[in-house]
Amino acid sequence: MVEPDSILSHVSLGVDDLTSAGRFYDALLAPLGVGRLMEEHGAIAWGRKFPEFWVGPPHDGKPASVGNGTHISFLATDRDQVDKAYAAGLKTGGSDDGAPGLRPYAEGYYAAFLTDPFGHKVEVHTIDGMFG
Repeated sequence: MVEPDSILSHVSLGVDDLTSAGRFYDALLAPLGVGRLMEEHGAIAWGRKFPEFWVGPPHDGKPASVGNGTHISFLATDRDQVDKAYAAGLKTGGSDDGAPGLRPYAEGYYAAFLTDPFGHKVEVHTIDGMFG
């Protein structure tokens, strides 16, 4: 049996404006080499090999809301990707929640934190030497 590369199948965030969510995440994920893979059932999905990250209206039909203490982190291959993703996120409606820099979580852990236009906390990070 071949095991998958990740323990996660996908992550979904509720949004009330799919157009601006698409614009924000297209810009944020492009420097990481991640593009849109699907647009179905009023939702958008991004990934490298399969749809790992989704945004769309909540399935219960109620307004989207933010989970307190919840955040999603996207993996970058190097510091330059972190910096570019952070800048792109700010340009498309995100707000600063921690500029790019080293963090105390692990040696060489370089991350940037944003809040997306809907209040979701988003991180982009790399660890020096992780990819070569």
